[in-house]
Amino acid sequence: MAFLPDAAQNQPNSVPGWRTTASDHVIEVWRDGFNGVPAADGRQFAELNAHQVSTLYQDLPTTPGTTLYWRLSHRGRLGADTMALDIGHPEDPVEQARMTDGNDAWGHYSGKYTVPDGQTVTRFAFRSVSAAGGNNSIGNFLDGIVFGTAPSVVLTKSAVPGGELEVGDTITYRVTARNEGGSPASRLVLTDTVPEGTSYVPGSLRIIDGPNEGGKSDRVGDDQAYVDEATGRVTFNLGVGATDSAGGTLASTQEAPEGTTVEFRVRIERAAAGRTIENQAVATYDNALGDEVEHLTSTSNPTATKIAPLAELRLVKAADRVKVTVGETVTFHVAVTNTGPSDATGVTVTDPLPEGLALISATATAGGYDAASGTWTVGALSVGQSATLTLLAKVTEPGPIRNAATATANEAGPTGDAADEVTICAVPAAPCPPPGANGCHSRPC
Repeated sequence: MAFLPDAAQNQPNSVPGWRTTASDHVIEVWRDGFNGVPAADGRQFAELNAHQVSTLYQDLPTTPGTTLYWRLSHRGRLGADTMALDIGHPEDPVEQARMTDGNDAWGHYSGKYTVPDGQTVTRFAFRSVSAAGGNNSIGNFLDGIVFGTAPSVVLTKSAVPGGELEVGDTITYRVTARNEGGSPASRLVLTDTVPEGTSYVPGSLRIIDGPNEGGKSDRVGDDQAYVDEATGRVTFNLGVGATDSAGGTLASTQEAPEGTTVEFRVRIERAAAGRTIENQAVATYDNALGDEVEHLTSTSNPTATKIAPLAELRLVKAADRVKVTVGETVTFHVAVTNTGPSDATGVTVTDPLPEGLALISATATAGGYDAASGTWTVGALSVGQSATLTLLAKVTEPGPIRNAATATANEAGPTGDAADEVTICAVPAAPCPPPGANGCHSRPC
C-alpha cells in the first residue's frame, strides 16, 4: 500500500492524470493481494477514502457529440461500500451510476455517455458515498477503469516493391493496424486475399511488429496466422492474447503507438500479365465497453501493382517457291521476332516437316533444330531481336503440302504465341516419252 500525491502536486511520484478532492491531495494505492485483496485488473488498485472521504477524478478534453464508453470495477473493504460515478462539465458533473458492493468480490460496471454541445472538457469523477465501519479513511476500492471513445482500428497497407513488376516477381504485402480510438479493440482479426493472377509464397506469413512479433505460420502449432489455399484467404489473429482460433486485444495508440504490422508474399503468375493487381485488407474487432458488444469493421487503403505485359512474338514462314515437282527441293525460311514490350526467354519454334518432305539440312542463326521432334530451340530474344531458321527439304510426294510453325516463350501469354504456315503444290515428275518419240529414238531418257 502507498499514499501518493495527486497530479496537482507535480511531484516525481505523483499519480499521472488523477486528482482528488481530498484536502491533503493524497491518493491511496494498493498492490495486488495486499491484505488478501486481489486486484480486479492488473497489479494495483485504488481506495477512494485515503485519509478522508473524497472524490477521485480526471478532466479530459472531449469533442461534443462523441459517445464515450466507461468501465470500472468496485469493491467494499470492510463490508458493503457505495460509490457514485459522476460525468459532465467540470463545474457540474451529473451522477451516471451508483454502485454498492461487499468485500467478498468485485462488482463490474459499464456504460456510455454522449458529450453535449459546447462541452470541450469532461470530468469523470468517482465519488465516495458511504463505507462500512464508519472510518473516513476506509472504503471503496476502485480498479479496471476505462474511459474513452470506441476502438477505431485504422489499417495502412503497402505493396513492396512499388512500380511496374513482371511475371515471376514477388510482391510483399504489409498491413499495419493501429487502434486510434480511445479504448481497446478486442477479438481483432485481419483478413486479406491472395490476388487473382498470383500465388501465395509458402511460409511467408509474419507478424513483424507488435504483440506476438516474430510469429509466422502456415497453420502450424498455435501461431496466429494461416492461409486457406482453397479460397486464397489469409488470416491473422492479432493482439495480446491472440490464439490460433481467435483474435486478441489491441490497445489504443496512447499505449501502443505503433500498433501491429503483418506481412505475406505472393508470386506474380502469367495470368496477371498486362493487368493491374489491386488488393485490400479488412479487420474485424469488437467494442466490448458498452452494455452489448459492438462488432466493428475497418478496411485498408487499396494497393495497385501494375504488371508488365508479356513478350509478343511475331513469326513469319515462307518458301522459295510454292509449286514444285516431286524430286525437287524447296527452301523454307522461318523468322521469329520479339516485338516486346518484355524480353523473352526460352523461345521455342515448333516446325516439324510434314509427310511429303524429307529434310536435307537445317541452318539457324540462333539455337539448334531437332529434326526428330521438329523443334527449334531459339533461346533468349531481347525486345526487337530476331532469329532465322532455314530448312532445305526434298519433295517426296505429290499434292498440296501444308507446313506450319508455332513460336512460344516463357514470357509469352495466351496472346503472346505466334504461328504461320505455307502450302506448296507438288506435282508428279513428267514420265519419260517412249523410244523414238520427240526425237529421243533409242537414247536413254
